[in-house]
Amino acid sequence: MSQASAHTPMMQQYLKIKGEFADTILFYRMGDFYELFFDDAKRAAQLLDITLTARGQSGGKPIPMAGVPYHAAENYIAKLVRQGVSVAIAEQIGDPATSKGPVERKVVRILTPGTLTDEAFLDERQDNLLVALCSSKQRHGLAVLEISSGRFTVMEVDGEAALLAEIERLRPAELLLAEDQDIADEISERAGSKMLAPWHFESDTALRLLTEQLKTRDLRGFGCEGMTVAIRAAGALLHYAQDTQRNSLPHIRSIAVEQASDAIIIDPASRRNLEIDINQKGDSLYTLAWVMDKTATAMGSRLLRRWLNRPLRDRALLQQRQGLIAQCLQHYAWEDLHKALRQVGDVERILSRVALGSARPRDLARLRDALTVIPEIRQHLSGLDGELAAGIAKRAPEFPQWVERLTKAIIENPPVIIRDGGVIAEGYDSELDELRSLSENAGDYLVKLEQEELARTGLSTLKVGYNRVHGYYIEISKSQAEKAPVEYIRRQTLKNAERFITPELKAFEDKALSAKSRSLSREKFLYEELLTALAEDLIPLQVCAAALSELDVLVCFAERADSLRLTQPELVDESRLEIIQGRHPVVESLITDPFVANNTSLTNDRRMQIITGPNMGGKSTYMRQVAVITLLAHVGSYVPAESCRLGPIDRIFTRMGSADDVAGGRSTFMVEMTETANILHNATRDSLVLMDEVGRGTSTFDGLSLAWAAAAHLADETEAFTLFATHYFEMTALPEQHPTAVNVHLKATEHDERIIFMHSVEDGPASQSYGLQVAQLAGVPATVIQQARAQLQLLEKGSHDLAAPVKTTSKTAKVLPLQNDLFAAAPSIVEEKLAGISPDDLSPRQALELLYQLKGLL
Repeated sequence: MSQASAHTPMMQQYLKIKGEFADTILFYRMGDFYELFFDDAKRAAQLLDITLTARGQSGGKPIPMAGVPYHAAENYIAKLVRQGVSVAIAEQIGDPATSKGPVERKVVRILTPGTLTDEAFLDERQDNLLVALCSSKQRHGLAVLEISSGRFTVMEVDGEAALLAEIERLRPAELLLAEDQDIADEISERAGSKMLAPWHFESDTALRLLTEQLKTRDLRGFGCEGMTVAIRAAGALLHYAQDTQRNSLPHIRSIAVEQASDAIIIDPASRRNLEIDINQKGDSLYTLAWVMDKTATAMGSRLLRRWLNRPLRDRALLQQRQGLIAQCLQHYAWEDLHKALRQVGDVERILSRVALGSARPRDLARLRDALTVIPEIRQHLSGLDGELAAGIAKRAPEFPQWVERLTKAIIENPPVIIRDGGVIAEGYDSELDELRSLSENAGDYLVKLEQEELARTGLSTLKVGYNRVHGYYIEISKSQAEKAPVEYIRRQTLKNAERFITPELKAFEDKALSAKSRSLSREKFLYEELLTALAEDLIPLQVCAAALSELDVLVCFAERADSLRLTQPELVDESRLEIIQGRHPVVESLITDPFVANNTSLTNDRRMQIITGPNMGGKSTYMRQVAVITLLAHVGSYVPAESCRLGPIDRIFTRMGSADDVAGGRSTFMVEMTETANILHNATRDSLVLMDEVGRGTSTFDGLSLAWAAAAHLADETEAFTLFATHYFEMTALPEQHPTAVNVHLKATEHDERIIFMHSVEDGPASQSYGLQVAQLAGVPATVIQQARAQLQLLEKGSHDLAAPVKTTSKTAKVLPLQNDLFAAAPSIVEEKLAGISPDDLSPRQALELLYQLKGLL
C-alpha cells in the first residue's frame, strides 16, 4: 500500500484502523454495507465466493474492493470464522449529520475462533474453548475459557504426555502460546494455535488482571494462588478475551480449579480409539455421546460431553449421581423432568450474551420461558430423595420478579433483532405507548381535530391537512380567513386559501413527525435497560443454569438406563473389574440381531487376559466395551451389563487399530511402538490397559518377541488390568509363566469350510485362527485360498511350541520357521502327486493312465 498521504481521507481512516488489526480481515462499515479493501477484499472474495470489484483510485491505483450487506453480514462472518479466520468489525460511531470529513469509526469487536458468543457462529452441542498454555520446565499451566458461557478454569500438569492428553481432551478452537516457549510440534502446529508476545504471560500482570476481573484482593478464595504457571496462562487468556470483545466480560465472576488427579487420565490415542464423542472420521456419528445424548437442552448436551471426556474418581460424587438416577427411575420422574427441561433452552449462553450486551429479543423470550418453567421443575424435584436432588433445587430457585418483568416487557414472539422495533410489549412503558400511538394514529387525531375545530369556529371551509414541506396545517378559504380565531398563526398564503398553525397542532406536529424515530429510540433504551438490570442478577442466574444443565444430564442418564437396559454399577474399594453380561452400547444400537453379551473378570489373581480368536470374531468390540463400561461408571451413569463391580481406576490406555503418521514421518509400526511405550511407562496397578495385535507391523520374530515382552512386563512389573488381544498363537503359552494371566478366546466354528462367528468369550485359547476362512468370506479368489491352504499345511509341520518365554533371537529362531520360508512357493497338486509315485512299480497301462490324470490336473 502507498503512504497514507497519497490516499483520500476515508482511505486514510481505513488504513489507520487496518494497521492496528493487520492479522484480521477488517469489516469496515459504510452505510448499509461492510466493505473490505486491498488484500482483505481479495482474500474474502476467495473465501466467501463474493465478487471482487474496484472502488475508484487511491494513491493513483485502483482499490480492490468487496462488500457484504449489513443485514446479511452474520452469515459471511460465520463462514470466515469457521475457516479459522479472525474478523474485526469497524462500526460508525460518529454522527454523519455533524461529521466533517469521514464519519468516525472504530473497531467494536474482534471475532476469533475461540471467542465466539453469537448463536449463529456456534455448534450448540459442542464447547467452543479458548485455551492458553504457559510452561516452566516440565510443569504446564492451562487456562480454559468458554466465553459463550463464562466457564473459566485452570489446571496444572506435569510432563509432555499429560499435557498432550489434556489438549486432546479440550480440543480448543484457539490455543494461545508464548512466542518464546519451547512447545512440542503437536501443540504449536495445531489448527487455531496463536503466538503471543511473552509479556502477555508475565506473573504480575496476570495477577492484576485476574483480581480486577474477579473483584478480589487475591486468588486464595479460588484455590489457585500457588498455581504460578496456570495463573500466567489465565492472565494471558483474559487479556486476549477482553481485547477481542472490547468488553470487561462481566459474566466471568469466578475461576475453578481442575486437578488432574481428580479424573481418570485418557491419553490422546486412547481417546481416539474409544470414539467418545468424535469418531475416527472426525464427526460425532456412532460415538458413545451419539448413543448416550438424549438431553433436553443444548447446555446439557455440552455438559454430558464434558463428563464423558473427563470421567471422575470421586466415588462419593458418582454415587450421588447414581442415587438421583435411581430416584428418577423408581418414581418415573425422568419423563416429567425431561418434558419440563425441553422448555428451558440454552440459558447458559443466553446469559453470556446478556452480560456482553449482545442478547437478542428472542434470547430474552427464551430466558423468560425458562424461568417460567422452574417452579414445575422444582415441584418434580421435591418428590425425590437425596442430597444431590436437594442441592440442585437449592441452586435453581424461582425468579418471579424476572418472570413478571420479562412477560410484561417482551412480546410473545419478538422479532430477531431490536433494530426495527416491535419488541417491547404494549403497556410496559407509557411514554413508548404514547409515541407509538402518535405514530400509528396520526390520521385519526387529525380527523378528530378537524371536527372539533369546525364545531368550535363555525367555519365551514376549515379542514386539517399535511404536506412534507410545511408539515401539519389548518386551511381556511379566503372568504372566511378573516374570521379565524386569534390563536391561529398564519403559516402559508395560497391563491384561494390561508393556512394556519395552532400551538396545539404545532405540539402534535413535533411529536408526530419524530414519533417513529423517538419510539424506536425509546424502545432501544428500554431494551438496554432490561439487559443492564438482568446483568445485575447474573451470578444467581448462572448458578441456576449450571444446576439445570446437571439435572438435564442426569435425567438423560435415567432415560438411557430405562431405554437401553442399563444397570447401576457398584464401586468398591478392592482391586477388581467384574462385568456380567456386558455389552457395547454403540454396536448394540447399530445391529439388528441380538447382541452377544460377555463376562469379564479381572481380580488380584487374574489381572491379564490373553485374547485369541479370528478376525471379525469380536475381540475389538469386547475389549472396547470393557473400557466403555468403565468410563460410563465413572461419569455416574448406569452401564450396559447385568451387573458390574469396579475397583479404583486411575487411567485407561488403548493400543488398538493401525495408522501411520505421514506428516510426522512415522510408519504404522513406529506409531504402534510409540503408543506401546507410553503404556509401559505410565500404566499403574490401577490402570485399565487394552492392547490389540502388538508387534504385527514387523517381522514374525521381532513382532512376537515384542508382544511377549510387553505382555510379560504388564503382568509382572505393572500388574495393570490388561486385555491383550493377539494373533500370535504362541502367546497362549504366556500364562504358564505368569500366573496372573489367563487365556480366553472368541468362539467361532466352521460349517462347509465357512466360518460362523459366535462372538462369545470363553476360557482357554482359540483352537485356530480361521484366517483362511475369513479371507474366503472377504471374497479372496478360490485359487488363492487353495494355494494358501497348501502352504499352511507345510508350515504346520514345523514346531510352534513356545513353552518358555521368548528371551533371545536365537531362541525364537528355534521355535518358528525362517521368515523366508513363509514366502516360498508351495508345491502344486501335480508335484505332490508325482512325489508320491514310484515309476518302477507302475505297469505300462498304469503309467499311461497316470499321465492322463496329471494332464487333467494341469
